[in-house]
Amino acid sequence: MGFGLCCLFKQENISFRTTTAKALLTLSRKEQLIKLSGICHDNARNLLCAVHACQGFGIGAFRIMSPLFPRLTHPEVGCNVAELPDGDAIRLLLGATRIFARQHDLRLSFHPDQFVVLSSPHPAVVASSIRELEYQAYLAEEVGADVINIHGGGVYGDKKTALIKFYQVFSDLPESVRIRLTLENDGQSYTVRDLLPICERLSIPLVYDVHHHRCNPDGLSIEEATQLAGETWQMAGREQYCHLSLPRSGWGGGDPKPHADYIDLADMPACWL
Repeated sequence: MGFGLCCLFKQENISFRTTTAKALLTLSRKEQLIKLSGICHDNARNLLCAVHACQGFGIGAFRIMSPLFPRLTHPEVGCNVAELPDGDAIRLLLGATRIFARQHDLRLSFHPDQFVVLSSPHPAVVASSIRELEYQAYLAEEVGADVINIHGGGVYGDKKTALIKFYQVFSDLPESVRIRLTLENDGQSYTVRDLLPICERLSIPLVYDVHHHRCNPDGLSIEEATQLAGETWQMAGREQYCHLSLPRSGWGGGDPKPHADYIDLADMPACWL
């Protein structure tokens, strides 16, 4: 078992810039591209620093921030990397990250934001979700990431119908997305037991989040859920990925769903050891 790091550093001088569509819309198209290019170049450089830091700390996996290149999929201000003035330099930095991660057996992943919902009954939401996943798959190919992890999405009054919608949309996704896509149980809507059938049917690995399972139990023990989720990874011939986190206020301090910045090793399931 190895540890992974989620997105952010507390003490290392590594940070990722962002911007908003509102701010970009005040600029000319040329100015938009210059600003986006600078942000993307800085973030690509810091991503390379991040994988070096992970390797130095003995961390074996790193979840890359979803808005690594912010607003690139926005319908009004978005663009592709080739349009950016620093596009070539950005791709070189991403390639350096891919090479370093491969050399040091460092596993990279993405976890798109909650607005990515393939089970939505609204075509515009699904189209936006697919556009975002295509962007994430592009980045994943550039840096060598093998996981793009998402949640089941909303229930919309009927889990069964929502998961049928997910199944239908999945078959139309580009291969670059499908080969990396994983599903994770969440703390409110979809449990491990809910997701196992569709994961098995579509050969999608299930990322088991023990924090979410504790918030949204389904009758399975942690050991059972770990084993069943692990079998979906075995089907795909891949190494299992699990999530561990601590409630921000502790288990006795109110709403347990929000995540803390750090983990408590006492929360580590005994069966994982």
